[in-house]
Amino acid sequence: MKVRVHVSLKPGVLDPQGRAIHHSLEGLGFSGVNDVRAGRLFELDVEDGVSDEALDDMCKKLLANMVIENYRIEKVAA
Repeated sequence: MKVRVHVSLKPGVLDPQGRAIHHSLEGLGFSGVNDVRAGRLFELDVEDGVSDEALDDMCKKLLANMVIENYRIEKVAA
């Protein structure tokens, strides 16, 4: 089974990488971009028997920093 884990900063947490990207977009002449928030995407190939609880534990214990980040788990058709 393919699983995607989307990790993003919680609202209100400063995002220096997003700010740098926003600044670079403006410098390249792109207009209309109000804000940029950077995140991470993990793609996992797991056995079909891996439970939702196990996936949740993986995120909480390793893939996301629960103090400043949120995550979303997406199961993808293989």
